[in-house]
Amino acid sequence: MKLYMHPASTTSRPVVQFITDSNIACDMQVVDLFSGEHMKPAYAALNPNKMVPMLEDGDFRLTESSAILKYLADKSNSPAYPKDLKQRARVNEVMDWLNSHIYRDYGYGLIYPQVFPGHKRRSDEAQTATVAWAKDKCKDWLQLLNDNILGHGKAYLCGDQITIADYFGYAILQVGELIRCDFSPYPNVKRWMDTMSKLPSTAKVYEAIRGFAEQVKAQPFVAV
Repeated sequence: MKLYMHPASTTSRPVVQFITDSNIACDMQVVDLFSGEHMKPAYAALNPNKMVPMLEDGDFRLTESSAILKYLADKSNSPAYPKDLKQRARVNEVMDWLNSHIYRDYGYGLIYPQVFPGHKRRSDEAQTATVAWAKDKCKDWLQLLNDNILGHGKAYLCGDQITIADYFGYAILQVGELIRCDFSPYPNVKRWMDTMSKLPSTAKVYEAIRGFAEQVKAQPFVAV
């Protein structure tokens, strides 16, 4: 198998970390997002979405991070994607919630428009309104994550055992380090983030994005 990825890609990191922790045999092929390699014909022919990650398993290709995690977990018979119908449904539910709700406002509304020029709005007024709206929405999502998803003493997003939802969710929330988000008002979220950050694989997998955060540490940002 081969994973086309970039270490600074939010959606690549959970797959790379799960592969690492699960000892799955998989080659890593870096696609240079900063030089625009993902937009060039050679990669676009493999993945018309022109995005990473993409998993290649023989002649089978899979292009969505959440789907790749599920495929790899099933292929490796990992307990991180439970076989029990209701437990698996809960993992699917949380991953859909992360992807459809919080990531939309947190990543594409609050963080990326402030950090990446390609996501910045076309006018200062639009930029300010977008970020302000997203900040308010993110507070609501984080409170829900804190009280409902991680509440009731749960160690992880779906219970007492780590699942692929945790790998996926941690990557999304961790990117807030770029704009110096503070999770202390959400103690369950902070506790869970601390737990994930202490996994032996986290330091290496997140080395590139934390280096990028260091580069922009002097810039002013709006953050939760």
